[in-house]
Amino acid sequence: MRIIFYGTPEFAVASLEKIIQNGFNVIAVVTAPDKPGGRGLLLQPSAVKQCAIKHNIPVLQPTNLKAPEFIDELRSLSPDLQVIIAFRMLPEVVWNLPPLGSLNLHASLLPDYRGAAPINRVIMNGETKTGLTTFFLKHAIDTGNILLQKEVDILPDDDAGILHDRLMNIGAELVVDTLEKIQKGNLETTPQIETPDLHHASKIFTKDSEINWNDPILKIHNQIRGLSPYPGAFTFYKGDILKIFKGYYEAESNIEAGIFEINVNKQFRISAKDGWYYPTLVQPAGKRKMPVQDFLNGLK
Repeated sequence: MRIIFYGTPEFAVASLEKIIQNGFNVIAVVTAPDKPGGRGLLLQPSAVKQCAIKHNIPVLQPTNLKAPEFIDELRSLSPDLQVIIAFRMLPEVVWNLPPLGSLNLHASLLPDYRGAAPINRVIMNGETKTGLTTFFLKHAIDTGNILLQKEVDILPDDDAGILHDRLMNIGAELVVDTLEKIQKGNLETTPQIETPDLHHASKIFTKDSEINWNDPILKIHNQIRGLSPYPGAFTFYKGDILKIFKGYYEAESNIEAGIFEINVNKQFRISAKDGWYYPTLVQPAGKRKMPVQDFLNGLK
């Protein structure tokens, strides 16, 4: 099969590497244009572009996915199949181009947690299981017929970063398994079934990151886990933003929410309506991430 691979961040690199390692014919890679970064704001290639260059695979970086010259270039490559992972939404003229279709990997068990931030949202909602889905693209986002799925446990100490890396590696295996079955012609698709209890994994906004200490302590704990290491849950301490990336909690009933204190054991803690949260990794405004003890030393 002649495969064109679409992707930009590190999450997509694991799948691209695994596809190449298993001998599939990746004829081109499509990724985002280089962006300024670093101290000198020099143009930085995406993680997927760096991987493609390492393997001597031609790279396309269109600014307009509907541009006639880009579409003509795709057609000239005569792909049999496209693989899309962590890339922006494609127009129909692109995803409908190859005869075998366009395959996508999504980091949830579709149709649950459709949307831009499934990894963050499953942890924020306190789920204990999630998974991965390969499916064929169609008009509505994340709604195409399912190819394969793999269930993955969410462990109590997982944050979004830890779960991201686990799903990234398991997802790479699932993509290769899907490609092998497509190549052999023995893979049946399954339509997604809509149910009233589905969750939506919408993009993370600032309002999602601010901690409300009137929320239950478990919800706060899951919010912090689900937003670590990026973008980070935050609160206000003495008028400045304080991001919290890690910690633990203790249940306690009938306390006033929103109290910041250092207890008799010299532990920094914040009260919710039904417990105390003990941050262990924080980031004060304008400073680096630090253990909470360094933060307390700075206050002194």
